Amino acid sequence: MLAVKQKSRTVHFQRAAQLLEFMQLPKDGIHYRRLIQGFERIFAASIFFGTDKDRAGSQCFDVARFHFFDRMELWFNRTEPQGSPAPDQADNVVTLSDSFYEEVNQHPIPVERQVVAGLANAPGLLDFYVWIVWKSWTVKAGPARIPLFGPQGLQGQLGAATYSRNKRFRQTLRHWLQRIKLFWPECPAAPSPDGKFLIVRSSSQSPAIHQASA
Repeated sequence: MLAVKQKSRTVHFQRAAQLLEFMQLPKDGIHYRRLIQGFERIFAASIFFGTDKDRAGSQCFDVARFHFFDRMELWFNRTEPQGSPAPDQADNVVTLSDSFYEEVNQHPIPVERQVVAGLANAPGLLDFYVWIVWKSWTVKAGPARIPLFGPQGLQGQLGAATYSRNKRFRQTLRHWLQRIKLFWPECPAAPSPDGKFLIVRSSSQSPAIHQASA
């Protein structure tokens, strides 16, 4: 969000507490520590895409790697989230990778900061909210039918493999949709009558960012 707002893949901010303010999160020790840990995890994270092909007796691996940040220079107060700025008023600097900046700049999605703040303590639900916003924003024609299970299923896309029974995942999905609709009443997603798919319609007429409540 800040990269799009500042129109640069190199993001500057003075204090970590400014990010909590921007995301409308409490400036307390718990959220401050989570912010620090989140930066560390994201910087270390890489996503790999690839296929394994067999052609005429030969094997080919086609693999690509994606990462989020190229560089970070962050100053954190050890004890106080709202403490003084870094030594000598030094900027905090986060440089996004070219590919990540290009993606967020060319394909922004209308995620509501109030909802992110409201779901900050429910990471699975927050992932699902962001997924629905993205999916519904990219649907252009008829509704998309996303299978709940299988190789391309929603369960796998959300990384929810811990649900040992399909019934439990369906129940969790319904509960998540109820929570999301408290913030976004016109959320264009619903389970199919047979419980095998999630039906997602276009949100072009009802984007999430216009429907969030307090």
